[in-house]
Formats: sequence, C-alpha cells, structure tokens
Amino acid sequence: MKTPHIRQAVFSDLEELAELFNQYREFQGQTGDLPAARDFLKARFDHGESVVFIAHVDAAPVGFAQLYPSWSSTALARVFVLNDLFVHPLGRRTGVASGLLAAAERYAWSQGAVRVSLNVAHGNAPGQALYVARGWIRDEQFHAYHPLPDRR
Repeated sequence: MKTPHIRQAVFSDLEELAELFNQYREFQGQTGDLPAARDFLKARFDHGESVVFIAHVDAAPVGFAQLYPSWSSTALARVFVLNDLFVHPLGRRTGVASGLLAAAERYAWSQGAVRVSLNVAHGNAPGQALYVARGWIRDEQFHAYHPLPDRR
C-alpha cells in the first residue's frame, strides 16, 4: 500500500468521514446508521466541537481520528481527548494509525495542550502496542468510572 496522506478534515469531507465513522461505530459493536453518523459529525463541524483528521491512500479514505478539546483544572491548561481512532481493514499495518496519532499530537501541541488522553479496550493489544511505540504512557494513577443513566 502507498504512503497515506493525512490532513485535518474539512466540511467537504463529511460524506467520506460519515462512511468511516459508521464503520468505526459498527467495529465498536453499535448498529450501523449512516444518516445518524453523518448528522453527529455534521453537528461537531457546525459547532466547532471537535477536530478531525482524515487519512487517504490515493483517493480512498482509509482512516480518521477525532479529538475533543477540554481543559485540565489542575494543570490550568488545554487538553484533548482522542475519542475516536479508526483505520479501515485495508489500511491497517501501513502506518495510517501512527500517522493519525502524529497529526493529532502535532495539533494538540500547537494549541498549547499539556496532554492528549485516550481510552483503549483491555483486549486491543495492537492498539496498546502502537501507543506505547509512539511514546504514550499508560495511566497507572487513575481508574476510569462512568455513571450511566437509568435505562429502566
């Protein structure tokens, strides 16, 4: 596979991103819903609520990463949450994920961020290996807890 081209996504990328985002959600165990995926991403673009990077090989979209801006009260500084990272199976093990991570890191540092955080499934050994190889450090200090709404 050729070298991926990675750049910050713009609104005109919405259709390609929606396809990838829908595949990502299916990969995460959700039911596919392309219109909902498109609407979700459009709202993020419309309100400037996330920063998305897209990877292409030739003209084909093969991956994306989505950053959400936030703040650290203790550090008194900007942080980003890398909430979504997905590479289509045809683009895996070709440098796409590493390139998307590099783009997200460069963007965060250019915005004065002190940290980029992500969660990864315990069973996602390839993802964990990639993050470690890129110098990401596993958090040994904090556990993540999530209250969920009552679904009765």
